[in-house]
Amino acid sequence: MADPAATGLHRVINAYGYTVKGFKACFRHEAAFRQELFGLLLMAPLGLWLGRSGVERALLVGCLLIVPLVELLNSAVEAVVDRFGGEQHELSGRAKDMGSAAVFLSIVLVLTVWLLVLL
Repeated sequence: MADPAATGLHRVINAYGYTVKGFKACFRHEAAFRQELFGLLLMAPLGLWLGRSGVERALLVGCLLIVPLVELLNSAVEAVVDRFGGEQHELSGRAKDMGSAAVFLSIVLVLTVWLLVLL
């Protein structure tokens, strides 16, 4: 739990700790996140090598970072929805489906950027 009295450097250190916990939790509990990180680790060096300018390299690698970012947010939504019960509810299903759609669009963004930059 966040310390409301923390300020300055202490707050930044606490925030970093929460960030690490978030990465660890997502890595441990979400297979999709692990797969997307693996893809990032494979494709980022390729993007750096294939990009002919700094802008191209930034586009090729930067869009790859968006996929695990969106997966982290999707996993957070799913965790909150699951926290409030396992019963089926239209809004819970809708929230999870929207998170999944966001991940899908982030992957479409990667494919689009890579095709446009490299072709």
